[in-house]
Amino acid sequence: MKNLAVLSIALLVTSLTFAQRTSEKEIPTVVKTAFQKHYPTIEKAKWDKEQDKFEASFDLNKTDNSVLFDNQGNILETEVEIKTSQLPKTVLEYVKIHYKEAAIKEAAKITNHNGHLTYEVEIKKMDILFDQNGKFIKEIKN
Repeated sequence: MKNLAVLSIALLVTSLTFAQRTSEKEIPTVVKTAFQKHYPTIEKAKWDKEQDKFEASFDLNKTDNSVLFDNQGNILETEVEIKTSQLPKTVLEYVKIHYKEAAIKEAAKITNHNGHLTYEVEIKKMDILFDQNGKFIKEIKN
């Protein structure tokens, strides 16, 4: 079951790699309503669409955030940018050992609709995913 959750997150993140920027006019009303309900203080968001999923990217308290909805307005996952220092020690050690010359460009904490936590680290031209304990899952080339 745990492997299934990890695999579904990895597939979801991979599918978002091919997302297309879309105007807010193209977002279903139910999705926009759900976004406004969960984030009432956000006035401006950038929207991407991939198949039947919609991602809103926005700034909240000077931090990059995104939320992924299905076409019924249900939240599938949230992503919050974090400082490198907020990553688990095991993630930092893994990157240091396996990507010696690479600097971490961005880090994020991803939480799916079941509360399952994943960490994402961007280096060079790839994203590296780790589970909630900092164990390597996979790398996705951008």
